[in-house]
Amino acid sequence: MSFSRTMMSSSHSNLECFLDCTTPTIPSQFLPKQSSIRDLNSLWHPLDKETIEYFTLGDLWDRYDEWSAYGAGAPIILNSGETVVQYYVPYLSAIQIYTSKPNLREESDVGEFESESGSWSDDSESGKRSPSINSSRGWDAGSEDSNFDQEGVWPMHHRLGFLNLEYFERSAPYGRIPLMDKINELAKIYPGLMSFKSVDLSPASWMAVAWYPIYHIPTGRNVRDLSACFLTYHTLSSSFQDDVANAEKGVCSSEAEVRGGKCNGEASGISLPPFGLATYKMQGNLWINPETADHERIISLMSAADSWLKQLRVQHHDYSYFCSHSM
Repeated sequence: MSFSRTMMSSSHSNLECFLDCTTPTIPSQFLPKQSSIRDLNSLWHPLDKETIEYFTLGDLWDRYDEWSAYGAGAPIILNSGETVVQYYVPYLSAIQIYTSKPNLREESDVGEFESESGSWSDDSESGKRSPSINSSRGWDAGSEDSNFDQEGVWPMHHRLGFLNLEYFERSAPYGRIPLMDKINELAKIYPGLMSFKSVDLSPASWMAVAWYPIYHIPTGRNVRDLSACFLTYHTLSSSFQDDVANAEKGVCSSEAEVRGGKCNGEASGISLPPFGLATYKMQGNLWINPETADHERIISLMSAADSWLKQLRVQHHDYSYFCSHSM
């Protein structure tokens, strides 16, 4: 049975449903208040807690394993009232990991990896490579990057740690490999990508995930708006866990869950909802419900992504592309 748009709950949001269904929830672990907590960077973590909750990056990537293989399904209510489950494959778009200690890998090893796995630049026809892996570097007072923001938005440089790893994808979507495959590739050179704890990471650590649609169930629905692509930004540090601990989940648990599928928000653990967002091919009124806070939500998320990249002085290729091609 079909329902018109007006017969559905006015609070339903396909946008929030997608964000909910693609938000990873990672098993949590706890540090006791003994020496392990005292060894943490006091500028990144308050030391007055009995325990500190954290996750490992290895457990985070495990959450993307099935999504990388089969796609993450998000129940979407069409304007006709019918529900389809749209599947998206995640790709690692960008990542920066800052730690309290420098990466001591030999520069020759890093250079070798760059020459073999550097991503293509915008001018793909030229055949030139644009290195996407950088070695560790700290933010010293003599560097032009010693402060992220001249107006003092970011703390002093010593609070940011050392850039242990960064990767920016510049290949066209059809030339990319799913997120889990890319992580496994990078981890061969940087094993810390699997072993780091969120408490080891500076508040400046983050990643961006590009989500591209692959298919929907039931099939045969020629809905142009389902071709929308998304770019989500997530923090990797425990410093922000208190800010997202109470983030709302389960927004797909009304019509969409009953009539087509379930979101992935029922698991317990540490949730990493996106703090920033960019979109591409998001046309029509399928994704933005004027009776909800969708419009304000997407403006806030897009503004946060833009502010984050500017403060870090980062040129993020996917973000620039999404913004220049969005409505």
